Amino acid sequence: MKGNRVDQGDIALLRRAANCLPQAPKGDGSEYLVTLVKHASPVQGVKSVRNHTDRQDLPLKNAFAIVTLSALLSACATAPQLATPVTTPAADAPPAGQPAAAPAAAAAEAPAASDDTPPVVLPNVELTSELVFRITKAELEFKQGNWQGPYITMLALAQQTRDPRLAQRATEMAMTAKQGPEALSAIRLWRGLAPESDEAIQLQLGFLVNNPDLREAEQLFALRLRQLPVKARPLAMFQMQQLMLHLKDKQATFALLERVLAPYDAMLEPHLILAQSAFALNDAARAATEAERALAIKADSELAVLTKAQVSGSLDKALAVLSDFLTQHPHANEVRAAYARILVDAKQIDAAREQFLTLLKDQPDNLATLYSLGAMAMQSNDLAAAEKYLSRYVEVLAQQPNDERDPSKVLIILAQIAEHRGDLAAAYNWLEQIEGGDEKEYLAARLKMAQLTARQGKVDEARAQLAELKPADQNDQAQVFLVDAQLLRDAGDVLTAFVVLENANQRFPGNPDLLYEFALLAEKLGKMDLMEKTLRQVMIAAPDNQQAYNALGYSLAERNERLPEAYSLIDKALKMAPGDPYIMDSMGWVQFRMGNLDEAESMLRRAYAVRNDAEIAVHLGEVLFVKGDQAAARKLWQEAQGKDPQNDVLKSTLARLKQSL
Repeated sequence: MKGNRVDQGDIALLRRAANCLPQAPKGDGSEYLVTLVKHASPVQGVKSVRNHTDRQDLPLKNAFAIVTLSALLSACATAPQLATPVTTPAADAPPAGQPAAAPAAAAAEAPAASDDTPPVVLPNVELTSELVFRITKAELEFKQGNWQGPYITMLALAQQTRDPRLAQRATEMAMTAKQGPEALSAIRLWRGLAPESDEAIQLQLGFLVNNPDLREAEQLFALRLRQLPVKARPLAMFQMQQLMLHLKDKQATFALLERVLAPYDAMLEPHLILAQSAFALNDAARAATEAERALAIKADSELAVLTKAQVSGSLDKALAVLSDFLTQHPHANEVRAAYARILVDAKQIDAAREQFLTLLKDQPDNLATLYSLGAMAMQSNDLAAAEKYLSRYVEVLAQQPNDERDPSKVLIILAQIAEHRGDLAAAYNWLEQIEGGDEKEYLAARLKMAQLTARQGKVDEARAQLAELKPADQNDQAQVFLVDAQLLRDAGDVLTAFVVLENANQRFPGNPDLLYEFALLAEKLGKMDLMEKTLRQVMIAAPDNQQAYNALGYSLAERNERLPEAYSLIDKALKMAPGDPYIMDSMGWVQFRMGNLDEAESMLRRAYAVRNDAEIAVHLGEVLFVKGDQAAARKLWQEAQGKDPQNDVLKSTLARLKQSL
């Protein structure tokens, strides 16, 4: 039967490796200038250009998504973790009646303020037994799932003691309970008690920007910028931009930003934010003007030139902007990284590779550059180079224990490369390094490891490895049975594999993967009626499974039975997957069986051009043999023999035609 020739373990592994970009590390929000392009996908590039007819006029909204400051700073704009959480009184609290520096609600002292930040003024409150009791009771009730009573208690105590930390705790309770109005009331009290608290201001702004009337939010934005130390203002400006991203009235948002940022015209960041906002409004002229003003303030700013390139309007203009900047500033690595990625999107792959190699010379252990070069090498099928860069990536990442990037996808790629060159032990070792992380990824790696073990002749050991896998998900459990049967099938024990899947189908009825493999085994055992019945079950369970239609159609064509029906089944499969070389092969074969030799040759040549598979070569060779071109047929059969000397289809074809090589 012509079926899917990639085992399910391989399919699972390939699916897990499909999204090859490692996770970007979680950086300090203050490093907004450094992380603009470091972790963007080098090979996937931007999708906006590929399906567009006029690349020159295309806005670079997608191409420069990595430069959009609001996306970069999303973590900064959300409600921060509260720095001084309210806690239950400690056992060593001061005795009742003795004045305390702070109420028992904050056992730990607040962190020391910076030189530029005014300290929070806390009231001098006597810690009475009643106060301790009320706080403790509220905390216990809150832990039991009751928010309203504890919230009211904390709010009342905050008003009574004038301690902002109790208002902060009331805010936390309301937010945990997802009670917006109550949270805002508590935040207002918190700010009244600690007007210098930037944390309270940020939280209040998060609520106010959701109101239709933005006047209060605007006043608070302006106040916050005035109160913050000079060095903290740039990040606060970007946080403000992020908070306002979701607002529907973009013109009103832009006007608000203009007013709030006007006092800081001499700074770089306001012009970058206005350039970004004007670009979002499709005001190209204003965006370009603001970007130029930013560069006039700081001519060597990488962020400014990236913004100028973003708002330029086309890839070619963006490339020119970045290229000119790099001529003046050859060590601007973030700009060079963006330049390289845009070259990839412009399909200037060789030029992009040169830029990444330049980056690598300057920073030989830069993870993003190593990954980019490895991914590009994979795309160009330079497996040796891909292995060099990606293995170095894994090595460098292992030396950085605090880096949160998951190497699993890179390890999968390295395993595939090692397997491709026949080094099964190396492939196994790469997969063995995948621990924890995504459960599906982990399972796919373990299934593949079992297959690699079996390919080394250790079938019992491989099956023992599978027996150790205990996935919770039923579909994953079914995959384990499926791979087990495939191991047995490949080892020649078709009957045991059949029994394994027979039992699995009883345990997981209707699973299309199990049914499909069961049909393949039924055919191998000569159970044609069962094979057809099972494939039709697959068609019902998964009507878009082209392989089921293809398999049944090919089986009928191979047996030279019900050829019109075979053609119909394969034609349906081909419409679902018009570029699948195996389905094209099936179509060529049924055309051959129907006597349409020219159509058969044409389709088989197309299939062989897509994938030079041994079985496709055998079929094409037989068509040419029947048409009288025996030399061409023999050449194809020799190619097939070179690819797969033990191919059963080749052996049976040569025997049937009484040919030898």
